Amino acid sequence: MDRKVALLKEFSRGLVEGTVKIETEQYGFRFLDELLSEGGRLEYGELSATRLLHKYKLVDVPEHRMDALLRAHIGKTCNVCRYFHPASNDTFCFNLDNNHTTNNTVVLPEMTLAVQTLRDCLAGVGCEPLVVASGRGYHVWCRLDDAVDNGVLHGFMLHAAVRAVRALHEQGFDPNTVKFNFYPDVRTNNVVSLRLFGSEHAKTRVFSHVWVNGDLLGEAESWERFEHFLRNQSIPPSVFERAQNALGVGAIE
Repeated sequence: MDRKVALLKEFSRGLVEGTVKIETEQYGFRFLDELLSEGGRLEYGELSATRLLHKYKLVDVPEHRMDALLRAHIGKTCNVCRYFHPASNDTFCFNLDNNHTTNNTVVLPEMTLAVQTLRDCLAGVGCEPLVVASGRGYHVWCRLDDAVDNGVLHGFMLHAAVRAVRALHEQGFDPNTVKFNFYPDVRTNNVVSLRLFGSEHAKTRVFSHVWVNGDLLGEAESWERFEHFLRNQSIPPSVFERAQNALGVGAIE
């Protein structure tokens, strides 16, 4: 098996099995026939008015077909997005986006402060994340040894995000310019998905480079850092419990 496919499968081990959203420029009945020819069912399709990327949610995707989709993802012919379980997960992610309404492809200056503060907050309580450039912001991923209730994860993420919002306010930035989305989110169970590492942004065609203390690593080095994250940065239950206590989970300060 391709090394990168194996890494993405390991990363996705706790996400909803056999369910995937594909983002691609392709569309039409012939394409759908090809997409479903080796197994899986189409739950819905969403055609973009701009023809930038069309989206297709597939369910009951067999393993060999999932491997083929991941190879296409790595080859940058489509983006593969995966879904979080509605009850509990061993993976969670902060999605920091530019909240500017007129040019949402620009990474705002305050985004750097927000992601650095969030990364330092998580690392400071023993939850070193993987930070990935998403095009107009960042995905900040954490992995756990065991699945944790989504309500607990949401509370933890909310408390960590408060630190970043507070830093923006203290430095004189408008916190509303940075949008924080949580995955999983107890308010949108099994509704939204998130792109896997290794994708390209739909508009900019920029690879999802790993971000380390203000610098974006090259593509090959980003894959190496991704593998290091998988091998070395999974969070044991005892560490996560201490991290919750350190952030005061239970009441927003």
